Amino acid sequence: MAFNDTLFQLGMDLTRSSTAQEEDRRVAAPVAHEDRKDFFIERDGMRYAGTHLLVDLFGARRLDDLEHIQSTLKRCVEVAGATLLHIHLHHFTPNGGVSGVAVLSESHISIHSWPEADYAALDVFMCGEAQPHKCIEILREAFSARDVLVKTHHRGSELEELKWRAARSKQAPVRLKGAKRSKRAA
Repeated sequence: MAFNDTLFQLGMDLTRSSTAQEEDRRVAAPVAHEDRKDFFIERDGMRYAGTHLLVDLFGARRLDDLEHIQSTLKRCVEVAGATLLHIHLHHFTPNGGVSGVAVLSESHISIHSWPEADYAALDVFMCGEAQPHKCIEILREAFSARDVLVKTHHRGSELEELKWRAARSKQAPVRLKGAKRSKRAA
């Protein structure tokens, strides 16, 4: 029973279906490679999966307003040139905090807010041609943030280095000139 209560508090009632649960059960039609919007990016000599922004809003307002948060996430998607699949937000009580996600063809934007502290933490992760940095000013203005801290990470940029390291372990050992051949243990 406690498990069901916990899921209900998270917006997941096992006795009835929610929109998000219904969407999760859908089987997406295959997408032609040319139509995919989540492809690896090649910019400034780097190849990576996408840009992941960790955005902290300090001294922010309207962090408990579900409609405002939803419209702000939609504006972020538009300005970044991304494709919205769906938005799911959950309003917590008694503090009024909101947790949610905008699921995109190119990845996601998530928000967790603490209105009692005038603070929100957002993730803006986008692949392909989307431009996540364009969301920063939208967020600053929409929430009247006093301060905005942004950390950027290029997801998957280590992929080539990791492939190289894995391949290195499969290479034949290098024999130095003049070195004695050692006997292998049987």
